[in-house]
Amino acid sequence: MRLNVLFVAVATIFATASPLKADGGQTPPAVKAAEGSPTRQSLYSVLDGYLAALKTQDATRVPWAEGAVYTENNVALKPGDGMWRTVTALGNYDFRFADPTTGSVAFYGTVEETVASSPFALRLKIKNGRVAEAEAVVARALDAGLPFVNGNLTPRPELNEMPKAAEKTSREQLIAVANGYFDTLQRNDGVLHTQFEPGCNRREDGMQTTNHPNTGYFGMDLGCAAQFKLGIYRYDDELRARRFPLVDEERGLVLASAFIDHSGHLGSYTLTDGRPATSMFRRPHSFYLLEAFKIRRGKIQAIEAVFTSVPYGMPSPWSAERTQR
Repeated sequence: MRLNVLFVAVATIFATASPLKADGGQTPPAVKAAEGSPTRQSLYSVLDGYLAALKTQDATRVPWAEGAVYTENNVALKPGDGMWRTVTALGNYDFRFADPTTGSVAFYGTVEETVASSPFALRLKIKNGRVAEAEAVVARALDAGLPFVNGNLTPRPELNEMPKAAEKTSREQLIAVANGYFDTLQRNDGVLHTQFEPGCNRREDGMQTTNHPNTGYFGMDLGCAAQFKLGIYRYDDELRARRFPLVDEERGLVLASAFIDHSGHLGSYTLTDGRPATSMFRRPHSFYLLEAFKIRRGKIQAIEAVFTSVPYGMPSPWSAERTQR
């Protein structure tokens, strides 16, 4: 009954999103150029228009499709609500990739809201040059549920490297590699279900959380594979509602979405090297994330993630998956 009520409420919000039109209902030139089969450049053009509109707090400048859906931190909102009303500037960080096959584009950057700067990730689904879906995750320091959030992101050249022809893999394999990462993270017991490049680094909410010594956080001095082989993340009970809505085959990038659920029941546990460890989550808790994986030769080379705390077991507006255990 609770979920039925929730989905009815979400459907109501979605239904009220459609009246927004760009340019008084006229078809903007950028939309006309993007109609038909999307290209990387046409998707980037719509993204640029979306970001320009966000800077001015004017969602009516976005070419919304009829019945467009907008979510922020896993909550369905009317386009123009949420950070659309609080943004004061966008930072200079700009990591983007696109999937012309599905008409999707992703963006990682930073958003300033008055005095706070936060990492944020954005996914757009474009149909006939118009925004049919917009999904944003903003890691605000007061809400993210982490002791570290860095709103001053610096470029990562490895994310934008073009893999050679021999280093590329199929769409299906790219998704399998990213999904294997979630399998490895879930109830992390030291077994790897995916492969990593030797120099793999992960950045979460603006903080490099691998190969980063002297942070004061256990295990951050280790690489991607070494952390998982040690079984540090045993307390991550479930990687739930996994989605892979965007695959950039040309550049070897996958955008993934999921929840990390912590039941809070695990207290002390033993790492694979015999050392004792203590869970950092002793209460029911969930993260919601948009995570980008850079993959070369079938191995994860780099990870860029933005995630924030949400109510434990929260369902997704993007999936009707039931979450009862």
